[in-house]
Amino acid sequence: MNSPHLIKIEHDLGALPLEELELLLELMIKKLQERKQISNKFTDVKYMNEQLAAMASDVDIQAEIASINHEFGVTEMDGLEKP
Repeated sequence: MNSPHLIKIEHDLGALPLEELELLLELMIKKLQERKQISNKFTDVKYMNEQLAAMASDVDIQAEIASINHEFGVTEMDGLEKP
């Protein structure tokens, strides 16, 4: 079932000259391929592990994590008893 938005786009496409339709189709194919590539990257375990390793060794990220840990350190112990 087409949404009203898609119905409007389909209607507007009918008013475009053939050259513009071809350019639009090429653009849509390019965008679709880019999205598929991005989607595939995030489902690729090796790629994700490489990205996580790069983040873990990044000095700025390490500093931010240390800051967050310091900020919430007291809260983490709130309500916990030592064994």
